Amino acid sequence: MADRPVQEVPRLRFEPLDKKRHDRTAFSCEQESLDRYLKEHATQEIKKRVAAVYVLTPDDKTIAGYYTLSQYAIEAGDLPPELVQLLHLPKYDKLPATLLGRLARSKKFKGRGLGELLLMGALKRALEQSRIIASLAVVVDAIDENARAFYRRYGFIDIPDRPNRLFLPMKTVAQLFPDIDTG
Repeated sequence: MADRPVQEVPRLRFEPLDKKRHDRTAFSCEQESLDRYLKEHATQEIKKRVAAVYVLTPDDKTIAGYYTLSQYAIEAGDLPPELVQLLHLPKYDKLPATLLGRLARSKKFKGRGLGELLLMGALKRALEQSRIIASLAVVVDAIDENARAFYRRYGFIDIPDRPNRLFLPMKTVAQLFPDIDTG
């Protein structure tokens, strides 16, 4: 099932979540836990600096989708040795990464390619920020098998022995955005 082009909603833009402007109560996706997070926990996590929450909005009020980013550390032992070698990673116990904690699209915007748009927005922001705070990969914990399949379509790699945890090397992300200077 192919998504329709994103151009159907031309005014969409990413913004940091603002509880005074963005209508969190109207947001609904296929996962109740993602709805509840946005409605009940997101602003607290922003205040505590646990997560950065970005919304995709057509009108400064409606939330078409959202994602969260946080700093993270990958246990080097969790990665396949051949991948560590291929990426020429240092022999540290923990390696810096960016956690894509949540990604959700409103049911009202289903079928418009917003999942991909949200993911690309998150990856681009992670890449840009990796120049300021080092990050060698984006890590995600897929909420279910459908989400896992979604991330795998974009090149995310399973972390062995960690069900539903996947990662995408920042080198791969950089190839998606050749116009971004990664220093």
